[in-house]
Amino acid sequence: MAYYRRVGDVPPKRHTQFRRPDGRLYSEELMGEEGFSSDSSLLYHREIPSAITDARAWELPDQSTRPNHPLRPFHLRLHDLFAGDGDDAAWRGADVVQGRRLVLGNADVRISYAVGDSPSPCYRNAIGDEVVYVEDGLATVETVFGAIEARAGDFVVLPRTTVHRWVPRDVDRVGPLRAYCLEAGSHVAPPRRYLSRFGQLLEHSPYCERDLHGPDQPLLVEGTDVEVLTKHRGPGPGGVAGSIVVHACHPFDVVGWDGCLYPYTFNVSDFEPITGRVHQPPPVHQVFEGTNFVVCAFVPRKVDYHPLAVPVPYYHSNVDSDEVMFYVAGDYEARRGSGIGVGSVSLHPGGHSHGPQPGAVERALGKDYFDELAVMVDTFRPLELGEGGAAVDDGAYAWSWAGRRSGGDR
Repeated sequence: MAYYRRVGDVPPKRHTQFRRPDGRLYSEELMGEEGFSSDSSLLYHREIPSAITDARAWELPDQSTRPNHPLRPFHLRLHDLFAGDGDDAAWRGADVVQGRRLVLGNADVRISYAVGDSPSPCYRNAIGDEVVYVEDGLATVETVFGAIEARAGDFVVLPRTTVHRWVPRDVDRVGPLRAYCLEAGSHVAPPRRYLSRFGQLLEHSPYCERDLHGPDQPLLVEGTDVEVLTKHRGPGPGGVAGSIVVHACHPFDVVGWDGCLYPYTFNVSDFEPITGRVHQPPPVHQVFEGTNFVVCAFVPRKVDYHPLAVPVPYYHSNVDSDEVMFYVAGDYEARRGSGIGVGSVSLHPGGHSHGPQPGAVERALGKDYFDELAVMVDTFRPLELGEGGAAVDDGAYAWSWAGRRSGGDR
């Protein structure tokens, strides 16, 4: 995202002396992508960011996956992962970093779900960027770049290796923080077709730079021997491992920074839907892209206005993709009769022709507005089922188009 931002104090010229009031030099850190050849930011620390005093293993939640075999579509009820209410609710005392449960994953993206009411430890993902969709709740996301406020509907985009922590707010009033977490194996950015050759969002883009909200001021936190939970490539399931790295001084000691690489939020309510006289394909709903996957948002919108339009999707075979839909709010015309509702995830794998449930096409005729909100991830390599997904599989969705199941083992 080539959108320049400056926060706090920086010197007039990069890579030049910049001194503290006591005369000591600040420590300049370049955080950049693709080996000095892509977006970057320069951060100025009070202390040395490389100074660590210890490192030990972090035992991650179960990261194993199993293939989708025999092949079938799935309906996963995510809200059942953190069921309960009151003092005995499963999310009491949990945080949205350590409490993540893996739903689906492959080498390009891992999809987890977490609910919590407690602040997380400091955390960094050294494998790839993270995009966390806030399903519900409020939080302050404290980062090495400063703090950003997150609310329901926000995509929180966190560049690879950004040290950050999640602090839920007003839990008694708005409930716990519910987070749908996309952990990429790459960088994540707006779709290239919406960017100029210099990185500006173009006029036909469904959102613009004014809709992106980054940190406004440094945090300037003091502290010593600060533990940072670090997810990185290693010997664990799926090549994912965890370490607890202890920093001599708090990573949030940055007095200022500038550049084009930093965390930001984008609220789904600021996405301007692209519509047409006849049904538009999913790429018009795209918000972000990573290597071998895309992220889309289906928002409330006026739908197809040809007099003979069929508003719900046609049956389709995504021959190169697995399609994952997270249903956040509203009514889902194409899925009526399937048991899918708010908090559901559907997986339609490549090799399965999918589309509206029986009767949905006729029921939708004449409708000119869809009140629905969903986040979609399309991957270009098959997704496997994580322990969280397996725990909340409804077991029946695959047969919902036929209304029955005939023989065979699951």
